[in-house]
Amino acid sequence: VQLQASGGGLVQTGDSLRLSCKGSGRSFSNYDMAWFRQDPGKEREFVAAIVKTGSATYYTDSVKGRFTISRENAKSTVYLQMSNLKPEDTAVYYCAAGAFIRSVWWESRADGSKYNYWGQGTQVTVSS
Repeated sequence: VQLQASGGGLVQTGDSLRLSCKGSGRSFSNYDMAWFRQDPGKEREFVAAIVKTGSATYYTDSVKGRFTISRENAKSTVYLQMSNLKPEDTAVYYCAAGAFIRSVWWESRADGSKYNYWGQGTQVTVSS
C-alpha cells in the first residue's frame, strides 16, 4: 500500500490541525494504521494507532485528550485531529501501515519496526 500524508503546516500554540493519510494500492481496510513523529536530532516517536475497523485506538501519554486518530476505510484515509497544539508537538509526522493479528497489535502497536509501509511525512510546526 502506498501512503500519502498531508495537512501539516505552521500554527500557533493552542491551535488545531488535522492530518490526513490516504492509502492507495492494496485494500486499505486490511491494515492497522498509526502516526509517528520525528523532530530533527531526536528519535522517532509513536503518536497514535488504530485497528483495521477503527474499533480500538491507542495514544502516547503526551497527546491523550488532545489528539484523535480516526479512519474512513471507504476513502482509504486515516486522520489525526490535533487540538491544543504545543511547541513540543513540532515534528515531521508520518503515517504507517501494518497488518497485525489483534493480539499482536496490542503488543506491537507503538513499535515502528513492526509497520511495513510508511508515508513521506508532513511537517507540523507549532510556534510559541
